Amino acid sequence: MKLSVRTAAAVAALAVATACAPQTSGGSSSGKDEKTGTLRVWLFQEVDNAPKQKVVDAAVAAFKKTHEGVKVNVEYIPVETRAQRVKAAFNDPKSAPDVIEYGNTDTAGYVKDGGLADITKEFNGWSEAKDTDPTARQSVTVDGKIYGAPYFVGVRALYYRTDVLKDLGLEVPKTQDELAETARKIHAARPDLYGLAVGGAYTYGAMPFIWSRGGELAEGKGGSYSSTIDSAQAQKGIKAYTSLFGSANCPAAKCAGMGGNDTVTAFASGKAGMAIGGDFSHAAIEAGKVKGKYEVVPLPGVKPGSVAPAFAGGNNIGVLKSTSHRTLAVDLMKQLASKKTQGALFDAMGFLPTYTDVRQQVAAEEPFVEPFVKTLASGAKFVPASPAWAQIDASLVLPTMFQEVISGKKDVAAASKDAAEKMNDAFSSVG
Repeated sequence: MKLSVRTAAAVAALAVATACAPQTSGGSSSGKDEKTGTLRVWLFQEVDNAPKQKVVDAAVAAFKKTHEGVKVNVEYIPVETRAQRVKAAFNDPKSAPDVIEYGNTDTAGYVKDGGLADITKEFNGWSEAKDTDPTARQSVTVDGKIYGAPYFVGVRALYYRTDVLKDLGLEVPKTQDELAETARKIHAARPDLYGLAVGGAYTYGAMPFIWSRGGELAEGKGGSYSSTIDSAQAQKGIKAYTSLFGSANCPAAKCAGMGGNDTVTAFASGKAGMAIGGDFSHAAIEAGKVKGKYEVVPLPGVKPGSVAPAFAGGNNIGVLKSTSHRTLAVDLMKQLASKKTQGALFDAMGFLPTYTDVRQQVAAEEPFVEPFVKTLASGAKFVPASPAWAQIDASLVLPTMFQEVISGKKDVAAASKDAAEKMNDAFSSVG
């Protein structure tokens, strides 16, 4: 199986879908369940969309074989403008699609806006759903109800330069303390390299350091979340991550403003000994200067042999509440998110399947995937299932916290306390 070439920026937009969910008046079901007619589908457009379109066309053809006379109109929409398109669709059911692809961090916001149909009964009765991994299932669940089918998942691990570690006589780090020590040794011996490329605006590169120490973003559910980013455990993680910035590894002047794409670009261009990158970063790194000179392992946790929990990004397929073809739309959703289609999407695009058994199959056939599958199997994490998350993310609450610590403007306690207050303001605003 081959991983297709994709640009990092486009894939980051997909795998970490974090745009602010649109505020709408809420869609409403027509009450109809027509068994004929045309289904409208909105999917995200890739930079190179042809491979994805081929997979989707095959899934649609399979659907139409068992639904004679039903037509399917698939439209590919830009990821960057999806918020406006979806807002318009929720407000005007007549122009809305029946089936939609959406970023998994958008779930709670779209549910609050009344746009997505509750398909709990259909999902639980679907034979393939039992093999969906728990974190992917969580990404379609709000207050115990299911609002879509997981489509693919993206997760991060540790990329490292095999030649640099060999030349310097260094071992692959097995704990986060060893990771920091190795990073410092690389930068000391090779001042032209970041030991470990890190970014002050790289939220999902930082979170594993917090999660592995028992910290959490928030606790609660629905509209009653409360931030825990200022807890003692979370503060230990913030301190561990921000300690990687400075003259000993990744100078704050250069690294404080970097995001995930920047750190991957630094590694791909040969400017870093290590970096935290996604399965979706592979093609960009293969196209860079370090091709053939790197390997990937799960990001280590605090204890030897442990794996740091990673953020499970990705996309879902949902049915709009306003559809007048509910049964057909759910059937098409199942076809688009089926094991067969997800396996084909991996072949075509490199998107990791959300089914544990299918992931094991692709890992056996494509060895590169193994560290990411192991990371997911070790227990990935997700963001709070609150419509406030889009607001928190868009207003850069966590990057601001990291950058305040990195710059010395605030200590960890003060910065995390301020971030918690901002998060709680957002949570209370959607309560």
